[in-house]
Amino acid sequence: MQRPFALVILSACCICLQACSSGHRITRLARHDLTQAAPFQNAHIGISIFDPASQLFLCNIQSDKYFIPASNTKLFSLYAGLKYLGDSLAGIRMREGDREILLFPTGDPTLLHPDFASQPVISLLKSRHLPLVVSPVNWQEIPLGPGWAWDDYNDDYMIERSSLPVYGNFIRWEQIGGQTGQGASPRIHAIPAGDWKTHISTDSPTARFMVQRKLDENSFEIRPGREAHKTQDVPFVTGGLSVAMQLLSDTIGETVSLAAGKIPLADKGLQVIHSRPVDSMFRPMMHHSDNFFAEQTLLMVSNERLGLMNDEKIIDTLLKSDLAGLPQQPKWVDGSGLSRFNLFTPRDFVWLLTRMKDEFGLDRISRILPTGGTGTLGSRYKQDSGYIFAKTGSLTGVIALSGYLVTRSERVLIFSILVNNYNGSTASLRNAMAAFLHSLRKQY
Repeated sequence: MQRPFALVILSACCICLQACSSGHRITRLARHDLTQAAPFQNAHIGISIFDPASQLFLCNIQSDKYFIPASNTKLFSLYAGLKYLGDSLAGIRMREGDREILLFPTGDPTLLHPDFASQPVISLLKSRHLPLVVSPVNWQEIPLGPGWAWDDYNDDYMIERSSLPVYGNFIRWEQIGGQTGQGASPRIHAIPAGDWKTHISTDSPTARFMVQRKLDENSFEIRPGREAHKTQDVPFVTGGLSVAMQLLSDTIGETVSLAAGKIPLADKGLQVIHSRPVDSMFRPMMHHSDNFFAEQTLLMVSNERLGLMNDEKIIDTLLKSDLAGLPQQPKWVDGSGLSRFNLFTPRDFVWLLTRMKDEFGLDRISRILPTGGTGTLGSRYKQDSGYIFAKTGSLTGVIALSGYLVTRSERVLIFSILVNNYNGSTASLRNAMAAFLHSLRKQY
């Protein structure tokens, strides 16, 4: 009766010894390829690599130190979305009367978004032929997040947040027919075609088409370019619900007004119209590192969990409940990672990714995260395609990569590499990280 137990103990010891030996080799490899390599010499770097099969860390280098994670923050928003948004997004909550429809926004960013042809909410509202009244009761946020760079307001990666996003809260400006400078003028279109203030420059044609919005208003300076066809996505000022209501009215052909006073949100008598499967939004959110989708995901989770949309309150709630076991308490302030106020450790990301794998399964997660040659990993890891599934992150002086690596021996490793304060070639750093992970996959 003693021999089987002894064999189990011996086997476990052998696994631990093998993992420890591998851990020493991987730590040496990480120091050689990353921390001591030329591109990383003047940078701060943290690395954590975990083997869930043996429950052992194979490498920890400054893994308990805080780093700005950039878009790796989206992994936390993704976890929250997977946990609380169900199988399909709540596109709108509504109460239909004889004379009007009362709408309670849910923060769904796919409403009238040009990347989503199917629009169940719009189809239903059009079919009712009733005026709409929108309640602002659940919005307790501001359009831009804390620590966002104010001078990025014109760029499509810093779109305003709102309770009722429409058309992705941006305008897709399109130039057809290049400016020749010989009297021929290109055609300029805006989608959506709202009541935008525009001024088209008559100066000499520039090399490229460009649209510049004024800081705090929907007034646009358009400079035609020489391209035969060019588009530019520019965020619009949401103005609370005013712009959304006008665009929604234009789309469905009915009046849309703001509810007088704050009508309390009560589940009784409310109809939930679902817009689409959640993963159909999570996939582009992670593949293209879509900041707007990530921000709205966190706000939708707040709405579902707390009945209101507020980042600070839902982050505090998550950190005290589902994320209470994080190794280091992070400073988490937004859904996208645009803010430099965010601070996480590599161990935090390994913990989160382990939990995501255990709760939702690697099969589902691997369909949401990009692999080599796709999304934000499109130009790298092609030889490791199908073996790496990870989220990138980048700001000036910041590079991050956290995810899953399937090794040659079919082991699944969970890793996080965070780099801050570098002042050199981004391409060199990314190439070195790719070479290290490729070697790790082959050797372990």
